[in-house]
Amino acid sequence: MQHRVVSQEEWIAARKQHLRREKELTHLRDQLSAERRDLPWVKVDKTYVFDGPDGKEKLADLFAGRSQLIIYHFMFSPEWGQGCPSCSFLADHIDGANQHLKHHDVSLVVVSRAPLAKIRPFKKRMGWQFKWVSSFGSDFNFDYNVSFTQEDGAKGKVTYNYETIDYMFDELPGTSVFYKDEAGNVFHTYSSYARGGDLLLGAYNYLDLTPKGRNETGPNFDLTDWVRHHDKYEDDCERSQSCCGS
Repeated sequence: MQHRVVSQEEWIAARKQHLRREKELTHLRDQLSAERRDLPWVKVDKTYVFDGPDGKEKLADLFAGRSQLIIYHFMFSPEWGQGCPSCSFLADHIDGANQHLKHHDVSLVVVSRAPLAKIRPFKKRMGWQFKWVSSFGSDFNFDYNVSFTQEDGAKGKVTYNYETIDYMFDELPGTSVFYKDEAGNVFHTYSSYARGGDLLLGAYNYLDLTPKGRNETGPNFDLTDWVRHHDKYEDDCERSQSCCGS
């Protein structure tokens, strides 16, 4: 990998110039976050019932005594044998954050259409601790535009990320946020899809600091080019002890 090499003085000058741009982005991100919090809400009047580790639960139950709820829509169709590798990549980041979120009035729950009988063994295999419930038999995933019917597939068009796109799969990822007031009313406050999930991918933030960046070189030019379930990577340390510091 070849790159321009300069003196320390030139590097400091270039870094300071780039730092100004980074600060602009930080301020813009703060502004966007404030605007997100100021978005209007929609009251959720429909009853959604999920299968969870404690039995049947309604959407309001998933708050677990807190006022804010983040739901990650994990791609796991009832017909699939395991969860999506890309969604698993994101899910690998949840448990660390969740230790803190639950102490700051936020519950984070993962929802998939796969029945609980499929979710449980996959979750155990991956070693995750977060709460994961099934929306099997519910309209929840369809209403929040992350799951699509056979009829949608036949039409060839679906609504995703607030626009009409070509049908690709019966499942796509997303994140939805809800608020529950003291009277027990539940409101939908925000949803994001597609690259909106980048915000939750801590590994991407590390990669963006490196010379090669995300290094997704094809054929899809996204994380599907390299991401695997974390128990499916070949262990380079078995071939080279140097990467482990041995």
